[in-house]
Amino acid sequence: MPAYPVYLLIRGVAAFAMATAGTLNLVYQIQTIGLGPLELVLVGTVLEITCFVAQIPTGVIADLYSRRLSVIIGYLLIGIGFALEGLVPAFVAVLIGNVIWGIGATCVDGAEEAWITDEAGEERAGRTFTRGSQVAQIATVLGIGASVALASVRLNLPVVIGAAGWIVLGLALIVIMPERHFHRAPADERGSFRSMRTQVATGGGVVRSSPVLLCLLGAVFFVGLSSETRDRLTHAHFLADLTFPTIGTPVLWFGAMSVAAMLCSIVLTEVVRRRSQSLRADRVGRLLVAFGIISTLAAGAFALAGEFWTAVAASLIGALVRGSAEPLQSTWIAERSDSRSRATVFSLVGQVDAAGQIVGGPPIGLLGERAGIRAALLAAALLVAPAVGLYARAQRLQSRSRS
Repeated sequence: MPAYPVYLLIRGVAAFAMATAGTLNLVYQIQTIGLGPLELVLVGTVLEITCFVAQIPTGVIADLYSRRLSVIIGYLLIGIGFALEGLVPAFVAVLIGNVIWGIGATCVDGAEEAWITDEAGEERAGRTFTRGSQVAQIATVLGIGASVALASVRLNLPVVIGAAGWIVLGLALIVIMPERHFHRAPADERGSFRSMRTQVATGGGVVRSSPVLLCLLGAVFFVGLSSETRDRLTHAHFLADLTFPTIGTPVLWFGAMSVAAMLCSIVLTEVVRRRSQSLRADRVGRLLVAFGIISTLAAGAFALAGEFWTAVAASLIGALVRGSAEPLQSTWIAERSDSRSRATVFSLVGQVDAAGQIVGGPPIGLLGERAGIRAALLAAALLVAPAVGLYARAQRLQSRSRS
């Protein structure tokens, strides 16, 4: 099959599986397994430590051996990890499952973007990333509906079905995923630790030689400091600090909020897609600055919200801008890196994000345990602010390089 429809299929199936397994996964961890704020964050920290350790080796393997192979292995491991979490409702099983699917996620992260950039061509990368995000958003809406329906039967069922989706995807890609434009390193180099070190050094050199990429990595780090807490404690904040409407159950409301966020994100991403071909990187930078400011304000409003609908609005706005910023950042990073080291550069970005989450997660999780979930979420909101300044710095550097 041609690479472009395969990429859209990958994004759609993977997003459907993630929405099915992930929409109510934290509710499953809170209500079925009984995890508290600190345990919830520790689960995420274990995941991010795994990603931090595995990002560079898996990125190097993708650049030296095969991006296709890396993606296939990744989705199989993600499915296995979620299957363990859904089938064994215990804290230790959740930790082990997150280690397994974290390794799988690092196999996919970077390799998938580098693969489609090579197969589709750099000139089409921005439009391809954005269209992939749209497909993922539509599939996410369908997955949310499936998650709510399955959770009404049993809370672990969405996790198990989502895991099956990833495994089926990985097996299907063995047959249909092409790789025509990747040139594998010579055999005597692929097995050499020296070649791996060289590949890492090459990717690191690309980053160090680009002040724009350095600023983007700094922004990724600060967003990572905040995101672990926001991702892990949003559901807990709703369940512990806010009163749901009398109509419907929390499961239904979480599903409805997720669908609303995705529908709004689809509209905004389509606007971005239509302008992506005419957007220079410095204009992408301006959009990321705007999204960062909105994200910071929305996160603060959510932390301080004392009324359900205010919290819903702040949560939806935050989710909207975070989702729409992702393809813009990927496009910018792809433009600033070259084909030989692109997967490694993307892996470096993922590693920096993981480092931020590792550093920020446990202290803020402990703050949530001691001072309450609101205090933890407010601290997380404040940590996004430096990222805005770094996006602005990257945008100014980009403008100077074009002048």
